[in-house]
Amino acid sequence: MTASEIHRHKQCHFLLLPLLLLLLLLLLITISSAASLIGDSSETDVGGFDYGEALSKSLLYFEAQRSGRLPYNQRVTWRDHSGLTDGLEQGVDLVGGYHDAGDHVKFGLPMAFTVTMLSWSVIEYGDSLASTGELSHALEAIKWGTDYFIKAHTSPNVLWAEVGDGDTDHYCWQRPEDMTTSRRAFKIDENNPGSDLAGETAAAMAAASIVFRTTNPHYSHLLLHHAQQLFEFGDKYRGKYDESLRVVKSYYASVSGYMDELLWGATWLYRATDNDHYMSYVVDMAHQLGGLSWAMSEFSWDVKFAGVQLLASMLIKEEKHKQHSKVIQQYKSKADHYLCSILNKNINGTNVQRTPAGLLYVRQWNNMQYVSTASFLLTVYSDHLRKSNSDLNCHEGTVTPDEMLGFAKSQIDYILGSNPMKTSYLVGYGPKYPTRVHHRGASIASYKEHKGFIGCTQGYDNWYGRSEPNPSVLVGALVGGPDHLDDFVDKRDNYVQTEACTYNTAPLVGVFARLIELEEQKLEEEDMSLVATYKR
Repeated sequence: MTASEIHRHKQCHFLLLPLLLLLLLLLLITISSAASLIGDSSETDVGGFDYGEALSKSLLYFEAQRSGRLPYNQRVTWRDHSGLTDGLEQGVDLVGGYHDAGDHVKFGLPMAFTVTMLSWSVIEYGDSLASTGELSHALEAIKWGTDYFIKAHTSPNVLWAEVGDGDTDHYCWQRPEDMTTSRRAFKIDENNPGSDLAGETAAAMAAASIVFRTTNPHYSHLLLHHAQQLFEFGDKYRGKYDESLRVVKSYYASVSGYMDELLWGATWLYRATDNDHYMSYVVDMAHQLGGLSWAMSEFSWDVKFAGVQLLASMLIKEEKHKQHSKVIQQYKSKADHYLCSILNKNINGTNVQRTPAGLLYVRQWNNMQYVSTASFLLTVYSDHLRKSNSDLNCHEGTVTPDEMLGFAKSQIDYILGSNPMKTSYLVGYGPKYPTRVHHRGASIASYKEHKGFIGCTQGYDNWYGRSEPNPSVLVGALVGGPDHLDDFVDKRDNYVQTEACTYNTAPLVGVFARLIELEEQKLEEEDMSLVATYKR
């Protein structure tokens, strides 16, 4: 080999070196990205969870809760048509909607709150939902509810509040496809007011109108029309719906009254219309309806004050609301109280209790509903503070947006399996989850496989007391969860802990979507760091 050939040979090696390093860098990035995408429904080696899978499964749950004639693209195949004569006795079509939990009554108040929270999730995190391919499923879940509300709102001052009777329903353990219980329907009207139900349903339809504004403008306009009528009805004819309809008292009593729902409905109508009339209502009625007097430590299907206070406080820096700044600041003070109580930063014993392992604990029965709503509000408000370059100021110190989101994430990780029981409380996610969920349909052989009629007491005799896991997995259901000591007993008759509800899972949709964004941001930062390291 000549001297010139040797020189060219060395030069080739010198030029190949950076190329090989670049290829190695790309390989490391690819491996890192692949590791984040591969999920076996369990924690990864670095302690993370597959939020994408959790999101997909949470949206499946709403298909399991459907009442009515199921569509051709129904993905939960162990379910079949049910409640096809709902409303017939009263001469109105009330087919459709959702069962709230493990029974078959269609309760309007929790159903409406479920749809409001699903819609809010899409409003805040629609881009993330779209990037995961789950936006269409979220829209279907919302529309299944709003289609029913349109049917139930038969005239401006009439809203059908419930289908079925909780007492007779609970005497039976049957699949929805076999129902022999009463399907009597109950309504609110001018003589039997229900401002709480009308206000929440108005909020649900107003929020959903925002969701469908670009993809289905005609439907969006229809929803907004119903929302405005319902709000006017609820505001003009005031009263608690459980005083008019005693049948709901034992199941979904409106303990907080109707004042929070009127403010809640007006707040969502303002967001949907940008009409100052609704903003003036939220401001002018703030004192009279308790928006500024109630310092809350929970947000739920019954109690909406924290949601109103948080949404109102997010308007504080908008120029057009300067005239309302004093009242909005008072709303913000109450919103801060709620968030600080969740974060254990309040004084005078007003913080929310926690289990030894750190789970928020509000009350014994179905505690997870309060965990999911708190996580959602923390997530949404942390994003608001981040955009406005602000922190949350509590009595016991300042909390940054990242710390707020971090705490919300800790609650979600507890739900998904980072807990003393090492179980996921989101059914169907992870290697271990509740298998004896208190749910009539899932605990009896699927109608698709066993079409023989199963009677009212036959279900109790042959299925309810079985020690075996449910024949069908109620994928995506968030059960009531552990007690104040982090203990959980997976038994079908332990309904305090093993029953799931639609309003438990609905807020998780938004939080999962945000955590997916967070994971993607971290990956991008890691990739940029690797590239920067290479360039140095």
